Order: sequence, then structure tokens, then C-alpha cells
Amino acid sequence: MKMRMLGQQMAVSQIGYGAMGLSEFYGASDEQQALRVLQRALETGVTLLDTADIYGRGHNERLLGHFRARLSAGDRSRLKIATKCGIERPENQQYARRINNHPDYIRRCCHQSLQRLGVEQIDLFYLHRIDPEADIEVSMACLAQLVGEGKIAHVGLSEASAATLNKAHRVFPITALQTEYSLWTRDIEVDVLPEARRLGIGVVAYSPLGRGFLTGNYRHPDNFSADDFRRSNPRFSAENMQKNARLLELLEVFTQKYRCTSGQLALAWLLAQYDHLVPIPGTRTLRYLDENASAGDILLQAADLLALNQLLRGVEIAGERYTAEGMKGINA
Repeated sequence: MKMRMLGQQMAVSQIGYGAMGLSEFYGASDEQQALRVLQRALETGVTLLDTADIYGRGHNERLLGHFRARLSAGDRSRLKIATKCGIERPENQQYARRINNHPDYIRRCCHQSLQRLGVEQIDLFYLHRIDPEADIEVSMACLAQLVGEGKIAHVGLSEASAATLNKAHRVFPITALQTEYSLWTRDIEVDVLPEARRLGIGVVAYSPLGRGFLTGNYRHPDNFSADDFRRSNPRFSAENMQKNARLLELLEVFTQKYRCTSGQLALAWLLAQYDHLVPIPGTRTLRYLDENASAGDILLQAADLLALNQLLRGVEIAGERYTAEGMKGINA
């Protein structure tokens, strides 16, 4: 798999892997299957694994730490693990959250993530959401100190506005901005993506397949298990899924031309938007893992990119991408 640069110094595979679903949110998971998926990701050339302290309330980081410990020294050296802090989740509430970017909390979370991952240094450490009650410059100064102490190698922000990105980058270089970006979530194109390009900041696109919708495999909420969080997501209501199916119809002419799936097309489209952008699709199925990894081989012609973008302008996506609780700290 080809490599790309996040920021000026962090080289990673052009397609990474989002590990969140191996612990929760998308129904029951199996740890042995999760380890097989992670191993296969490495075999396909994926070198960037993405997690966070809140995924499974620490389970996801421990899982990746366990996986990393099983690897040879050579495989460990090329693997990059990105994790995040900044969201507190009450123990007895599944989706309730509080944003916290204060230095003492950042330090505590960093220490705990190092322990769960079993590493001496975190490759890329993000603020998961932006806290409106904390000074971003103070938070960045704390992260800069952690870099100086050798506890983290690179700093990232997640779901930050262009203004916050600029302010933070003046304190300490931001290696990557993680944000939701896909064929059905293009908010960042207004000002965030241009600012990232201007500053030379990499972009890590999470949910690049629209939480599975862009694969065309899900057409109704009944396709999801009872404990799948998409059942409460506004975009996945029966009415909105029916409306949003129009987007999938528009992709068919391109999937036929390039002999690819709609999911592969969605990833190839993202890769064409910015040379320093890395999507991190997540899956628990080996077949789809291989499919996602091979999307980097699809080079969309300039004329097709233009035509596709023109078609997309006529599509209005129905439903917010999160509930009101999930929108906390977005574009802040």
C-alpha cells in the first residue's frame, strides 16, 4: 500500500483502520475475530490504527495494546497507533458525554492510554472534541509539554473549526485534524479543509463510508442489531435512509465504469481530495477489510471527479450526523 504524510513528519499508509467498532457501538463483537481483523489489516499494508480512550471505556486501547504486543519487532516498528482524549462518559449512561480539555485531565488520560496500549510513546494523540470552556492555547501548551517529555510523538485535534485549528497550530504544530468526511458529510470543505491545506496539516477522515451507508449494504434501520447506535442516529431513520438512497443511485454509473463497489468509490474519491488525507474505515469483516485496502488502487479521472462533484451538489442529505448529545464539541 502507498504511504502518505500527515503533517511534515508522520508517514502512514494511505488508508488506515478505525478500530472503534471492535469494542462497541455497532453491536456485539468477538475479541478473537477482532485480533484476526487487526492482523489482516497489517497484512494488507495498513500501518495506522485509530482508537480512543472512550471506545469501550478503555477496552479498545487494551485490545490494540494486546495486538501490538503479539507482533514481531519489525511489525511493531511500522505500526502507528493514534488515540484520543477529551470526552468523559458517565459509567451508567451509554451516550451521555462531557467535553474536557483541561491540562490535568489531558495528562491523566495520556498516562492511562500509555498503560492500556503498553507503549512508552503514543504516536498521535488527539483532543477528541474541543472544549468551549477551556482555552485551546493552554490545552496545546500541555500537549507540547507531553511531546517534550517523550510521551507523545505527534499532536492532533478532532472536529475543530478552522479558527481553532489556526489558533492551536500557532502554539504547537498540528500533525493531523481528524474529522468526519465522506460523500455524504462534506462540511469541512467550506473552510476547515482549505485551512488544513494552507497550514500543511494532514486530515484523517473518520466514517469515510458514512457508517456503512455508502457501501449500499444498509437500506433500513431493521438491518441493524438492537444495540447498534445507528438506530438512534437521525440519518438512519427509515424516512431519511429512503431519501438518502438517492446518493447511492448517483454512484452507480461510476462504480460500473471503475468496476468497483460504492464503498471503494467513496474511499477513492476521498483520496483524490487532498494528498495528505487518510481515511480510516472500520469493519469487522475480513472481506470488507481487503476491499477497503484495495480502494487506494483506484485512480479517478479528473473529468469523473468533476462530474461526480457536480452531481453531488444536487443531493441534500437528510438528517443530522449525530444526535444533539453527539454534536457536542463539533466544529468548535
